[in-house]
Amino acid sequence: MAKALEFWHHHGGLSVPDLNAAIAWWREVLGFELASRFPIAAIPAEVAMLRNGPLHIELFQVPGARPLPPERRMPDTDVQTIGNKHVSFAIHSVPEFAEELRRRGADIVWARQMAHGSNIFIRDNVGNLVEFVEAPKPTEDHATLMTG
Repeated sequence: MAKALEFWHHHGGLSVPDLNAAIAWWREVLGFELASRFPIAAIPAEVAMLRNGPLHIELFQVPGARPLPPERRMPDTDVQTIGNKHVSFAIHSVPEFAEELRRRGADIVWARQMAHGSNIFIRDNVGNLVEFVEAPKPTEDHATLMTG
């Protein structure tokens, strides 16, 4: 008999050159608070896990990390490179959220209405892309994976 395994979103991870500056940006612009901070000696990296409600972001500071190339700072050119693209959060209203992000000094790439929906792209303090899509608040709290 098939069994459903449950899973749910935990976090997205980003590399940053200055962990303290990134923690401050995520707190000031998007309201995330430091949940934990720890080293990962095997990488080596200094890591911070941030939390805002059920959402988590993991930040990595790695000695000698290469900077984010210019093409990775724009949504349309970023997708031309294989790999992870950006973290994305859902919101009720693009115009209202964009207005608040502007008030907080966010680097807004765009706020758009497209045929498939509305979204906002911003850059964090080092150029990593963060997206917000206009979508209904979900009623489910997890996804499922059927076994066997």
